[in-house]
Amino acid sequence: MNVQIQSVKFDADRRLVDFVEAKMAKMDRFAERSTGAEVILKLDKDHEKGNKVATVTLHMPGEDLVAEHRSKAFEESVDEAIDALKRQLEKFKGKFEK
Repeated sequence: MNVQIQSVKFDADRRLVDFVEAKMAKMDRFAERSTGAEVILKLDKDHEKGNKVATVTLHMPGEDLVAEHRSKAFEESVDEAIDALKRQLEKFKGKFEK
């Protein structure tokens, strides 16, 4: 899967980029028909809820699945967004099986 990673308002270090790439590589098993993905990591001003926001967009034929999560660490945000995408994928696959 072709994954594009963007970092907004900061420069992502190599460790964070490697983490995101490893997580998205595992998504290949769930999204075999995916045409690509985008991961946008950005810093926000809301320190109470968490200022690290991860938005993951999975490009599927006919539809894009999007999940966003915020927390105090990018790793947690990415994990939660990917978990939400997995749930969306189950519904997406269910539509086509009927």
